Amino acid sequence: MSDEADAGGTSLDGLYAFVFRHFFRRMDPEAAHHFAFSFIRALPRIPFVGRAVRTSTKPHRTLKVTTLGLTFPSPFGVAAGFDKDARGIAGLGTLGFGHVEVGTITARAQPGNDRPRLFRLVDDLAVVNRMGFNNGGALKAAGEIGRARHLRNRPVIGVNIGKSRVVAVDDAVDDYLVSTRLLAPLADYLAVNVSSPNTPGLRGLQELDKLAPLLTAVRDTAGSTPVLVKIAPDLEDDAVRKVSALVVELGLDGIIATNTTLSREGLATDPKVVTAAGAGGLSGAPLADRSLAVLRVIREVVPETLCVISVGGVFTADDVHERLLAGATLVQGYTAFLYKGPLWAREINRGLLRLRRRAS
Repeated sequence: MSDEADAGGTSLDGLYAFVFRHFFRRMDPEAAHHFAFSFIRALPRIPFVGRAVRTSTKPHRTLKVTTLGLTFPSPFGVAAGFDKDARGIAGLGTLGFGHVEVGTITARAQPGNDRPRLFRLVDDLAVVNRMGFNNGGALKAAGEIGRARHLRNRPVIGVNIGKSRVVAVDDAVDDYLVSTRLLAPLADYLAVNVSSPNTPGLRGLQELDKLAPLLTAVRDTAGSTPVLVKIAPDLEDDAVRKVSALVVELGLDGIIATNTTLSREGLATDPKVVTAAGAGGLSGAPLADRSLAVLRVIREVVPETLCVISVGGVFTADDVHERLLAGATLVQGYTAFLYKGPLWAREINRGLLRLRRRAS
C-alpha cells in the first residue's frame, strides 16, 4: 500500500467529515440514509467508476477468512439494519465489505414504526433507532437476493430474519419458518434475530424454553444453510453463557453478538437530547465495552471452531483487530458507517493489513 494511497484516503475522509458536518447532519437521519443508500445502490452501475472504486477498496488476499464453509474476502462486514431489503448488496461489496448481512426481514411486509424513528447522538458517535423491522417482506427479499447471488465478485450474503409484528409471540416459530423456507436456499448464512428491542415481545424469545424450539425448527428447515442466532447486549452474563451452551447443544453454526442496547448509561450527549430521542435501541461507540465483554463470555463456553460474529461499537481497524484477538471469527459494523463515510470498509481493511504486517 502506497503512502499516496493513504494520503488520498485521508483527504477523502476529511471531505466526508466536511459533508457530514454541513450537509448530512442537517438532514433527517433516515432521509440522509436513503440519500446515501441510493448512491451505494447505483455505484456498481456507473461506467468506469464502480470498477475503479472496487479496485481501490478490494480487501487484500491475506485478509480472507474461512468459516461456515464459506470464504469471506475480509473479516469485516456490514451488520443487519443498513440494507433492510437486500437491494444494496453489490454496492456494499464494491465498497470493500467482505460480507453483507441484509434485513432484518420478516415473513410479512411491514412499514415499521412511525417516523421519526432514527436519531443521532453525535457527541457519543451513536444512534438511537426504533425502526421496527420496516421491510418489504421475505418474498420480495428473495427476489433481490436471488439476483445478487449471480453477481461476480459479490460479498458473502447473510440474511437476518425476525418476527412479523402482527404475529403473536406464541406463533413466532411458524412465522420464522415462512422466512426460512423462502430465504435459506438463497442465503450464504441465516441469522435468527431474537434481540431487537423494537418489536414487542421479541426479546422474550431469548428465554431458553422459547429459544430452543425456535432454533431447532429453523435449523431443521434451513437444511445445509448455516444458522446463527443474534443476541442482545442487555442479557446478563449467565444468560449469555446459557444461550451459548444451547447453541452448542443444538449444533448451530454460530452466534452474533450483539444487537442494540436499551441502556443510556454514560452518554456525553445532553440528557435533553437523549430524552427527546425517546425509546429504541442504542448503537455506536457507547456499546463497544459491553459488546466486547459479551464476546469474551461467549468464548468461555463455545468451541474455537464455532463462528462468533462480533458487532457493536466498532469504528477503527484497531477495534476490529481487538475483537479478532478476543475470539471473534468475523466482525461487523453499521453505525460508524454513518459517521465515517463510504471509504470506511477500505480504511478498516487497509488498517488490518498494516497491523498484520507490523506483527509479522
